[in-house]
Amino acid sequence: MQIRELVRKEEIEQAMELAWSVFQEFEAPDYSEAGSKEFHRSIHDRQFLDTLRVYGAFQQNALIGTIATCNHGTHIALFFVSGRFHRRGIGKALFAQACQENFSGKMTVNSSPFAVPVYHQLGFKDSDNEQVVNGLRFTPMECML
Repeated sequence: MQIRELVRKEEIEQAMELAWSVFQEFEAPDYSEAGSKEFHRSIHDRQFLDTLRVYGAFQQNALIGTIATCNHGTHIALFFVSGRFHRRGIGKALFAQACQENFSGKMTVNSSPFAVPVYHQLGFKDSDNEQVVNGLRFTPMECML
């Protein structure tokens, strides 16, 4: 497996396609139609995408996972691994890569309901109760690095 930053527009679009596919399979059942539409809108919003630093995990040149951070690497904006590669350490490796770019000592995320246990395994703790904004359900979390 190789992990590297995605810089070309085509690579970032591929990462957003992966995010959408994984979202539909694992996240969408926990969201309203409005929440799903809002997520889809966000991953196609060029202004939002331009604020992200995006990494991809590749196996035999195929993108199998992605993590994107913002706010100088202190906030995880997107984090998705293809379902058939879950529980193989890919998420941990992507998270470790993102942490290398974070010099603040702390990482935050607004976790979807599906991902809360994953973030707990990575050392995150809930920092507030679950919230809903524009149909998106999330639990604010933070991790001391």
